[in-house]
Amino acid sequence: MNPFHISFDPSKADTWVGVGLLIFLGIVIFVAKAPKLIAAQLDAQRDTIQNDLDEAARIRAEAERLLAELKAERAQAEVQVRDMLAAAEEQARAYETDARARLEESLARRQQLAERKIANAEAQAEAEVRAAAVDLAARMAEQVLAGRLAGAKSDPLVDRAIPLIAQKLG
Repeated sequence: MNPFHISFDPSKADTWVGVGLLIFLGIVIFVAKAPKLIAAQLDAQRDTIQNDLDEAARIRAEAERLLAELKAERAQAEVQVRDMLAAAEEQARAYETDARARLEESLARRQQLAERKIANAEAQAEAEVRAAAVDLAARMAEQVLAGRLAGAKSDPLVDRAIPLIAQKLG
């Protein structure tokens, strides 16, 4: 018999010892390599998860930074809006004061103009009344003188002077 001849006879114990040895060696090899493979896969998965967590932390930090920037910009915009509103209100008050002063000046000028017109109208009316009174007095004096002189002899100098008196008084 050939010592290297392998025969598979299930009735022999040597066959089962060989099969058991092969199974044992397979288990030993599997047990020796399997934890390394499992550990390598778990390490790879752990690295992937860690990378994902790091990326998530980086994204969160960036989002928080952007949120802080936006809040700061919003606060700055609110301050600007308040400043603009205060400036607009102040400018509106200044315009109102200016418009009120101009209105008062305009009303004062119009009142002075109206008072001057009234004074001019009063002076003109007074002058007209005086002129009418002078004219009436001249005519009355002319009639009185004419009546007195009608009975007397008429003097050409007096006749010429009577119309001149009316002209000079008027």
